[in-house]
Amino acid sequence: MQDFTSNKYSDKVLLDRLKSMFAYDYDCVAILLDNQLIGFCGLWYQTRHYSGKSCELDHFYIDESFQGKGYGKQFLDWITLQLQKKNFKAIELNAYKENKAGHRFYDREGFVHLGFHFVKRL
Repeated sequence: MQDFTSNKYSDKVLLDRLKSMFAYDYDCVAILLDNQLIGFCGLWYQTRHYSGKSCELDHFYIDESFQGKGYGKQFLDWITLQLQKKNFKAIELNAYKENKAGHRFYDREGFVHLGFHFVKRL
């Protein structure tokens, strides 16, 4: 069985994947602190039958040395505001089952836990 949690891909594979992703309704946003990249997130845009116009967060990430300092909340709040301005109805994401700290963060931020798939109504 393939380990989908592995992040050991060549630069070429990752670049090819990114090029393919940007051909669809996808954006990538980042959070910088003093011109240092401390986090990033992919945004997949879609309309779902159960949530309407929604955005799925893809690899919402804050560098470990900046976690627990409010940057994740600040970043998520900014993403939420941008999506609300564009009349999105929900934010969704998937989290690895081992990511207990992430689960607690998403719960605090108002996501509803549907198995291991999270939805935040806007």
